[in-house]
Amino acid sequence: MSFSLSEQLSRYANLIVTFGVNVQPNDTVVLQINTDQAQLAELIVAASYAHGAAEVQVAWQNDAIARQNMLHQPEERLLAIPAYEGEKINYWLSHHAKRISVVSSDPNNLTGIDAQRIAKFRQAQGSVLRPLRDATQNNQVSWTVVAAASPAWAKLVFPELDEQAATAKLWAAIFKTVRLDTPDYQAAWDKHIALLLEKAQWLNDQQFTELHYTSPRTDLHIGLPAHHVWEAASSQNTQGERFVPNMPTEEVFTAPDRNRINGYVTATKPLSYSGQTLTGMRFEFANGRVVKAQAAQGEDVLQHLLNTDAGARSLGEVALVPDPSPISQSGITFFNTLFDENASNHLALGAAYPFSLAGGTEMDDEQLLAAGINRSLIHVDFMVGSADMAIDGIKGDGSSVPVFRHGDWA
Repeated sequence: MSFSLSEQLSRYANLIVTFGVNVQPNDTVVLQINTDQAQLAELIVAASYAHGAAEVQVAWQNDAIARQNMLHQPEERLLAIPAYEGEKINYWLSHHAKRISVVSSDPNNLTGIDAQRIAKFRQAQGSVLRPLRDATQNNQVSWTVVAAASPAWAKLVFPELDEQAATAKLWAAIFKTVRLDTPDYQAAWDKHIALLLEKAQWLNDQQFTELHYTSPRTDLHIGLPAHHVWEAASSQNTQGERFVPNMPTEEVFTAPDRNRINGYVTATKPLSYSGQTLTGMRFEFANGRVVKAQAAQGEDVLQHLLNTDAGARSLGEVALVPDPSPISQSGITFFNTLFDENASNHLALGAAYPFSLAGGTEMDDEQLLAAGINRSLIHVDFMVGSADMAIDGIKGDGSSVPVFRHGDWA
């Protein structure tokens, strides 16, 4: 069965509203989306109200305007985040707003702009956004991140095609990754979530004290804190409502022990961060901290990222994704973390999710740090998996259990 673009967008909007954030009667919904995605925005708003939402707020974004602001605003204005931004976040949180983030920006939108200026802005913005980030990381609110095809992004992914053909091909790839290529996408998602939760349960039963990653370009030991919790696919907010944070999603993830990370690891895919593309990244860790880092492209951006705060030099997430995942096998490099992280085992610099530790959502920052859970203003995923990667789980008695072989579940 084939669907037109309009039909697929309507099905996509329904998937986002029902499986993504699970809109219920009287909910407040916040939609963050680019101005070039007006049709999808209208469909998401309509689907939200059809499922009983009491209010839908749309926070519009625009690549060209963001670049102009970054280029031309005096630094004191650029870094002075208006008070109404914090008030808006407080309103969202007081109404337990369910947040839908649609990413479609050009990954190179801010290329050529001073990396230090961008880093200062991200740090100032991060301070204002902290209450929202903390609520998100504690699953106090429902949230989902999805994607939409834009011409600039599509041309980066498919440079051999003209803009129209590239955009159409990127839409088709997005729809396939979120299982809209099947007539009964809801049944497909139910089956997929069940499989990922089964893997998470097996890992939770093992309670490894450490994971050891090896490949021709990586030899890394990552400690796991006592009582860590592996999660996958679907989550629950504090009201007990299910949601799916990322669509697509192929990962099973937890938090590492921020003090027990040693060795070296090489990124296997480009990283799109803050409107710029980083390639050829390699990190060396000692006692939980990055002691050396380099990038073939975007070296200055990487160094500013690592200097954001003390937690930026440690890890906040370890995620397992088999190389045979559909996104990996597509052969497409999306230059977008939402997709590329679901094609590969990945790690994240910066903050951990407190729910990755039993009782973690009830702890303050000092307690989390004492338990080995990293805290930071940032959370940036980078991809490290490959078809030649092996991962072993080390148990408390020192015995080793194969977890991954040849890039897939052992």
